[in-house]
Amino acid sequence: MRVVIAGYGIGGAALALALQRFGIDYVVLEQAPRLEEVGAGVQLSPNGVAVLKHLGVHDALAAVAFQPKDLLYRDWQSGEVLMRNPLMPQIDQHFGSPYYHAHRADLLGVLKGALEGDRVRLGCRITSVEQSGGEVRARLADGTVESGDVLVGADGIHSLVRSQLFEADAPQSSGCIAWRGLVDANDAKHLGITPSAHIWMGPGHSAVIYYVSGGRKINWICIGSSPAERKESWSATATVAEVLQEYRGWNSEVLDLVKLTAKPFVTALYDRAPLKSWVRGRVALLGDSAHAMLPYHAQGAVQSMEDAWVLGRLLDLERNADTALARYQDLRMDRATRVQGQSRAAEHRFHLSDPAEVAERNAKFRKYDAQYSGGFLPQQEWLFGYDADKAARGTDDKWRALRAW
Repeated sequence: MRVVIAGYGIGGAALALALQRFGIDYVVLEQAPRLEEVGAGVQLSPNGVAVLKHLGVHDALAAVAFQPKDLLYRDWQSGEVLMRNPLMPQIDQHFGSPYYHAHRADLLGVLKGALEGDRVRLGCRITSVEQSGGEVRARLADGTVESGDVLVGADGIHSLVRSQLFEADAPQSSGCIAWRGLVDANDAKHLGITPSAHIWMGPGHSAVIYYVSGGRKINWICIGSSPAERKESWSATATVAEVLQEYRGWNSEVLDLVKLTAKPFVTALYDRAPLKSWVRGRVALLGDSAHAMLPYHAQGAVQSMEDAWVLGRLLDLERNADTALARYQDLRMDRATRVQGQSRAAEHRFHLSDPAEVAERNAKFRKYDAQYSGGFLPQQEWLFGYDADKAARGTDDKWRALRAW
């Protein structure tokens, strides 16, 4: 069996490594001419770290990642902690895998470093995908053709594979934009930012702050609604003054960190409507091409890795492409679509501005804080308690008995 992977993001790289571990032939076609250190921080919950363990790269990631103490939901102005969820080490003890903060480039570097040979081809832009007689063909811009038994579209939110073979729908704007930056932790030492994941909730805006790169850097992302059209871009820059103006009146811990940033970046936030199918013949979608989601649950990368392991494991177990792809869709579609929907719903919850609604939300968070103090919410049990390998093997009865929120 030969698998053609379109796209070398986190999901595509994870699938390539899974196929390598199972001895399945593959090639990755990436249109970028070179791999650059784009992006910023990424949160890796235990359901994602479990995949990294299966892939054999957990130790390498642990060496460059950061272990947060807890997750804090905070008021935008006073800084009050409305709810505290434990992370490390409790989450590792409870779910069997740790919770990490990492830089995207570090995560991709760990995955890339474990791949053998020269299976990743850069500068390969796919112009069309065809299939017939059990063979799938990717036609490239230079006129060459790569063929295989299966083609996986891991080519992101603007997926050509999705547009050609599934739905030619455009990504949908959330109406929000995100500013983000990295600050050297030593430069911010005087701010006393605790080793936690901080989620700040305010009127029409939110902010997230956490350490990455083994604690050497602090990653921040500020999200707010925007009436102006912005592009989705990992490389577009903004100014510190722009962010400070947008966040005037916010707690000084947020503002003072932004002030230390040399070059903030800005991007519009998009997701895509759920699909009715992820599989068309011998072609399947994975990650953002199938279920691009907003960042409020920090699950975009993790859900892509879950997809990758389940698909790779099924191709290994079934050794029949049609059976494996059908099972992959059955196992992954509902879960990823639920997370995608909840990520969009969280945007409203984090950005409430009506005083009565804010008071109701905050009271609910304080109630949960008291009720689940030192433990995990039912939603977290469902989200974090998933093991992609057990799912593919059909032995995840304990997780399936949990109530999805």
